[in-house]
Amino acid sequence: MKKILVTGATGYVGGRLIPELLKNNYHVRVLVRNPERLKNKTWYKKIEIHKGNVLHKKSLSGLFKNIDIAYYLIHSMEKNKNFEKADLIAANTFGETANQEGLKKIIYLGGLAQDKNNLSKHLKSRHDTGKALSNHGIDVTEFRASVIVGSGSLSFEMIRNLTERIPIMICPKWVYTKTQPIAISNVLDYLIHALNIKLPNNQIIEIGSKDILTYGDMIKQYAQVRNLKRILISVPVLTPKLSSYWVHWTTPLSANITRPLVEGLKNESIIKNNSANKYFPDIKLLSYKSSVKKAISSFNNKSIETSWSDALSSSRGNDNSVNSLLREGMIIEDRRIYIKKDKEIIFNYICSIGGSNGWLYANFLWTLRGYIDLMLGGVGLRRGRRNPLELKQGDALDFWRVEKIIKNQLVRLKAEMKLPGKAWLEYEIIKLKDNYQLIQKAYFMPTGLFGLFYWYALYPIHKIIFKGLIKKIKREVELL
Repeated sequence: MKKILVTGATGYVGGRLIPELLKNNYHVRVLVRNPERLKNKTWYKKIEIHKGNVLHKKSLSGLFKNIDIAYYLIHSMEKNKNFEKADLIAANTFGETANQEGLKKIIYLGGLAQDKNNLSKHLKSRHDTGKALSNHGIDVTEFRASVIVGSGSLSFEMIRNLTERIPIMICPKWVYTKTQPIAISNVLDYLIHALNIKLPNNQIIEIGSKDILTYGDMIKQYAQVRNLKRILISVPVLTPKLSSYWVHWTTPLSANITRPLVEGLKNESIIKNNSANKYFPDIKLLSYKSSVKKAISSFNNKSIETSWSDALSSSRGNDNSVNSLLREGMIIEDRRIYIKKDKEIIFNYICSIGGSNGWLYANFLWTLRGYIDLMLGGVGLRRGRRNPLELKQGDALDFWRVEKIIKNQLVRLKAEMKLPGKAWLEYEIIKLKDNYQLIQKAYFMPTGLFGLFYWYALYPIHKIIFKGLIKKIKREVELL
């Protein structure tokens, strides 16, 4: 069994690569600065962890012991204003230590663009990192990719948020820059296949789908998949700096993060050699539109749980603890409260909510929402449930459906009322030292601008209802 080292485990690609490696029976070691950030992963107990930082050489001692191949998936763009310098220091420290400890091969994921004098800082740094890694006597396979299509990818999230939020876009010239996007599943295909294929030393392999598209094309095709109408108007005055602020103001993405990326959009990202087809002929590439459909469909069942667990921040909290954020197209509101009762009592009480028992707090508003839904052609407030005290997965509960239930631990309801998006309500019970914490999470995945308007217009009402609901549960349970 090959032993594989993965860096960037808390990042977008690394976090998706690890479970694929485990599925293929590889032994996985990860390099991470803060192991606490991995504890919510389903694969946390299946990996070996080395705590360290590529900017501090001493912390890497022993990292490469018995490792056959290492993945280098580190990028400083989001963490450091002077990311080019940090990237070079990190790559040289990693390569030097790897050579000293006998590593033979590194697989690196960089950026797709041709080496030119006018490369953006972001893309130049990606290329320079690959060169720095290969300067230490180790064979480096460097994959170069452009826009990676998948929920959570920074490039894709920018396209997603712009398209979902803005019906008429005043666009800079980079909207017409050509690129070859690639599905995250295909990126993982290349990274894993490279473990067992003999390649020439220090090979650079450009990867992408067969679609050559402008960013405007990608926005329009995304809109088609989501049944949205979008109009793009190009203007020559938006510089990369102004464009990054435009993205910042119109999406949840920070200008500090998007600026290096936007600056790179002036450079075409087109495949110029055929090495990917030559060495990996069996990889079936998804089209851009298929990649978008796959990314959107990830908000179902098991895949959506990964997105949620990645998005939610841990909270020590108190009775007024509330956290609200927007990530990967999902609005998440998280409330937590302590309850001095056993988990069985808490769980059984939550399972009794709804139907003829009502919704505990502001019940008249739930009833009103049901009548409105019925008038819109929805299911309305059915006031129904299979059993007055128990719930099972698949049960109808008023205008909800029980999507997932774990006894004494979790109840998740999916909304079936008419909505400009998808909604869930979830209750989770976790053990603390001397009591239990009940976590109430409301999720909403809006469709288009109207979906966002719907959420924020009703937010004051939702705030009253959900805050009152969790407090009412606490009071009623502690009286039992």
